[in-house]
Order: sequence, then C-alpha cells, then structure tokens
Amino acid sequence: MTAVDAHKSLIDSPDTDTAADAPPPRPERRPLAPYLLSLPALALFAVLLLVPLVMTGLLSLNSFGFYTGIQDVWQLGNYIDIVTDDYFHEIFLRTFRIAVVVTLLCAVLGAPEAYILRRMRSPWRGLCLLVVLGPLLISVVSRTLGWALLFGSTGIINTALMAVGLIATPIEFMYTETGVIIALTHVLVPFMVLSVWASLQRLDPQVENAALSLGAKPFTVLRRVVLPQVVPGILSGSIIVFALAASAFATPAIIGGRRLKVAATLAYDEFLNTLNWPLGAAIAILLLLANIVIIVGCNRLVERRYKQVFE
Repeated sequence: MTAVDAHKSLIDSPDTDTAADAPPPRPERRPLAPYLLSLPALALFAVLLLVPLVMTGLLSLNSFGFYTGIQDVWQLGNYIDIVTDDYFHEIFLRTFRIAVVVTLLCAVLGAPEAYILRRMRSPWRGLCLLVVLGPLLISVVSRTLGWALLFGSTGIINTALMAVGLIATPIEFMYTETGVIIALTHVLVPFMVLSVWASLQRLDPQVENAALSLGAKPFTVLRRVVLPQVVPGILSGSIIVFALAASAFATPAIIGGRRLKVAATLAYDEFLNTLNWPLGAAIAILLLLANIVIIVGCNRLVERRYKQVFE
C-alpha cells in the first residue's frame, strides 16, 4: 500500500470515537396534519352518535312508574324485565327472523342482478341500473304505502289472482311476516346490488374468458373465478341489509301494524304511547348490542369458512 492509498483509507474510514460519542438519532415525529383534519369529523361523530347513545344508555338505567314518572334511580330492572319476559323474547325473535330472511333474499336476488348488470353494455346497463336503484330516490314511507295498496284484500295482487282463478279468497299479506319480508326486500335489495357491484368492478372480464378458453365449464368459472370476487361484496351487503332490516321502523309499522310488532315499533310504543322512556331506551340498547354481536360473529364465521374453501 502506497502512502497515497493509506492517506485515502484514513480519510474514508469513519472516526470510531466520533461515532461512539454521537447522540442517538431522534425518532421521527408523526405529522399532526391527518389528526387535525380528522378532528371535525370526530367531533361530529361524537356529538351526533356517541352522546345520544350514552344518554340513551343512562336513561335505560332509570325506573318508571305510572304515577311517579321517570325516577332518577340507577338499576337494571328494565333489562331484567326484557330478558325474563317471554313477550319480549317473541318480539326480538321475530325481529331477527325477519332480518335473516330478508338478508338471504337480498343476497339471492341482488348478487346475480349485479353480475348481470356488470355484463350488460351501454345504454342498457345504465337504464337497468337506474331501474334497480330508482327505489332509493323515493321515500321509504311512500314505497311502503304502495306495497300496502298492493297487499290489501282488494289490492291489485289479490284482485288479479282472483280474476285469473288461481285463488278463491284473498291472500293475507297485510299484518303478516310475509308482507313485511316482501316489502323490506324491495326496499333493501339496492344496497346489496351496490355492494356486489363494487366488488365486481375489480374483476377483469378477460379472466373469465381465459378460464373458458382453458376448458373450464361456465359453472366452474362462476364458482372458482367469479364467486371469490363477489363474496366480499355479499358479506358487506349482508351486514348493511341485516342491520337496516333489524332496525327498520316504517315498513313494519305500516305493513305489520300493531298486530305484528318488532323491536323498533315496540320501542316506539314504549316512548310515545306508554311514555315508559327507560324501558324503550333499554329495548333500543339491547337491539343495538344484539345487532353488533350477530353481525360481528357471522362476519368472523363466514370469513373463516371463506378462507378455508378458497385458499
């Protein structure tokens, strides 16, 4: 090694003493801009959702008397009455039974409908999509009243069936679970179509053509190529549909009436008819908790089965 090379090596080599004495690097500070930008949304979320929920939960812990009114006493009597009374068991069971059937019907009708719309070409795709999503542009009360006119004993459905000779007496749709399920399915199918449609946007049609060209049958293509892409949309749509069906008020109140109560109409009656606000608040809180538990549990179970089947 020449003198010049030795001099260069001394210059290029790090100073061990200086490196040892250097302070440790400071941790990088996270920018505060994302948190500051999210503060208005968090404040709005807290004011419009969390605060009412907390107040409703505190109200459900009060007691009520017909002569004394609402008493500021902390107790669990309202929850105990709901859990131990068969009347409330029947209403909650009916609520979730209707929600499950509506969710299944929406999945059976909405998923194929979204797939067919995805395969359509313009301008038919836009026209059919407008027909499917058109009910969302109309008030749910107006739609339900339309179904009430169709379901009546002298409505169009019964009149047409009797005129054709298929039935001799009108079919009872009003004040039955069947009528509520049909009306809720019509109201909530667009949400399933939108969820599945969003999942299908990531599916390249050429993948299906490639599978067909390699000898796969159409059913195999649907099961192995299309279905794995659609399942996340079906799960998302099922969560939305189930939550909306279980907490629906207008449709069960109009179609079901006072004969067929669900949890939402029961809470409404407790608030405005009997004026037992603590009991109505307890019903609302239990409905919310039951929705959360069922949705999270079913989502975890279906996702686990989905991974086992398709991975």
